[in-house]
Amino acid sequence: MSHIDWNSLYLTCFVIGLLLSVLSVMTGAMHLHVGHWHIGHGHAHGAGHRHGLSPVNAFTITGFLCWFGGAGYLMHRAHTFGPAIVLTLAMLSGLAGAGLLLWFLTGVLMKAERTLEAADTEIVGVLGKLSQPIREGGVGEMLYAQNGSRRSVAVRALDGHAIDRGAEVVVMSFARGVAQVRRWSEFEDGLMGGEVQGVEGRG
Repeated sequence: MSHIDWNSLYLTCFVIGLLLSVLSVMTGAMHLHVGHWHIGHGHAHGAGHRHGLSPVNAFTITGFLCWFGGAGYLMHRAHTFGPAIVLTLAMLSGLAGAGLLLWFLTGVLMKAERTLEAADTEIVGVLGKLSQPIREGGVGEMLYAQNGSRRSVAVRALDGHAIDRGAEVVVMSFARGVAQVRRWSEFEDGLMGGEVQGVEGRG
């Protein structure tokens, strides 16, 4: 082991780990989304609706390199222990750092992470407001709220008639990325109003 340049080895590991960490975050290579956390590069689906993060992923690998290289370099420069002991302590430091990052990700950032079911994105029956008008026989845009976020979808009038911007509409069906809608007022007056009249007539 005497022929190995330990200072260069530890310093190289530290620099590589640090650069990869910064590069991954800056380029979004880890697919980290603020608000609704989703972490790629080694994530796996856990039981139920939770996401489990694999212990071996981009975060823990770069964390291991940083802690292993940094601790090893400092201890080797101090000349307190021999190369074998320093290597062992550096590896333990790297594992500790990677474990700490894994705990932080799974115990804090991903604590509320869950898999969306089909029902969570179902829009049939959803009430929304037109942000772009629907021309006769054409397509407009509807804004609606779902799962705590604001979304939009292309819409077409079910009867083919024009609907003005700002009108409240109800999604009746959805296919090929376009929702078929009816005016909420038309739905309420035509169906609920008709039922009331029918009851009054029978009385």
